[in-house]
Amino acid sequence: MATSSGLSSATGALHAAGARHASHLRALNLDRVLSVVMARTGTFTRAELSDATGLSAPTVGGLAQYLIGAGLIADLGAGPSRGGRRPSLMEFNARYGFVAGIDLGPTRTRLAIANLGAETVAHRIVPTPTVLSPEGLLTSMATSLKELARDAGVPFDRVIVVAAGVPGPVNPDTGIVPLAPNLPGWRNVPMRSILQHAIGTTIVVENDVNLALLGERWHGAARGHDTFAFIFVGTGLGAAFLINGRLHHGHNYMAGEIGVMCMGLEHVNADFGSRGCLETLAGLDALRARWPEAEREDPAHWVVDLVAAADAGDPTAQRALQDTAELIGIAAANVGAVVDPSIIVLGGAMFAQADRLVDLVRSVVQRLSRTSFDVVLSQMGKEAPLAGCLLVAANEARVQIRHRVSQSAETAGAVQ
Repeated sequence: MATSSGLSSATGALHAAGARHASHLRALNLDRVLSVVMARTGTFTRAELSDATGLSAPTVGGLAQYLIGAGLIADLGAGPSRGGRRPSLMEFNARYGFVAGIDLGPTRTRLAIANLGAETVAHRIVPTPTVLSPEGLLTSMATSLKELARDAGVPFDRVIVVAAGVPGPVNPDTGIVPLAPNLPGWRNVPMRSILQHAIGTTIVVENDVNLALLGERWHGAARGHDTFAFIFVGTGLGAAFLINGRLHHGHNYMAGEIGVMCMGLEHVNADFGSRGCLETLAGLDALRARWPEAEREDPAHWVVDLVAAADAGDPTAQRALQDTAELIGIAAANVGAVVDPSIIVLGGAMFAQADRLVDLVRSVVQRLSRTSFDVVLSQMGKEAPLAGCLLVAANEARVQIRHRVSQSAETAGAVQ
């Protein structure tokens, strides 16, 4: 026979279990509402949230009120009437927190601060201090980022995630950069841990061409494409692949390093790596070497002059462009044969200054490829990697916020 104290303990346990279940259910519903709220680009009503989540109006009303109190939803007041009671309009508060991007380049680094909608609120270009050690360079960039936030009036303690791009392969699990050929001394650099120590928030590190690909798909030439390639030609030469909507890193995180592709049998046992790879044959330095009038300065100047000379009939300039286009076209056709993309986007300093090269590359690809895909110029240009940084950072920040809010609500049982 159970004692009264035993019954009381059992009842208490049942009540506790029921409370935990109810709290967990409320947290799940809160996360469902918050995910819909974050995906909205404009205003919405409680009724629209109810339709989108499948939750009842009273449940949505309580959850929305909680999110307004938490500062994640902005209550905009009553909207226009549609024949009945005027609905209350709301929107996601994209300035609840901020994210940042660092696009580390061999000569210049692009920095940006954005809200949680990945909309830029501050942008700056600074010289890359390559004379410093990797740790000193990254610490300097962290300082520049903090200065940018200060000048823009953004409290740095509200920067939730910083995404950083680097011109070299990255192990996304460890944040280590095994090699960045165009950054002196960059071998096995623990980039994520250095930036975390210098900045003090979540850091995501990714290859810059991978980020450019994501930027082009978000706001550029590859919108709506789920399987495509991005080929970058600048100081270095590389590619990135999106396959069935997912960024492809490869087993050793080096997918897309097409700059090391061997371009001829004569190089296999002779000078491959120093002369016979794609980057040494078709990169900016190779194009410069094909045109004697090129000067040792920013390609923004001499590439424009080269194209103008070719258009004016200079045979040396024309041959320089054609040879370079044929090599890149062969590589692009090979990428097409392996990846079977719907589109290939061409970007980087070379194409930014010589978009005529895109037509030449396209003609080579059309002659060599057995499948039909277009070859197009990047729409975002040099800003593509930074756009990818902000997109990645904003997505990660939203995941963290959803987890933190749901966990807090479940622990405290705060949502009524």
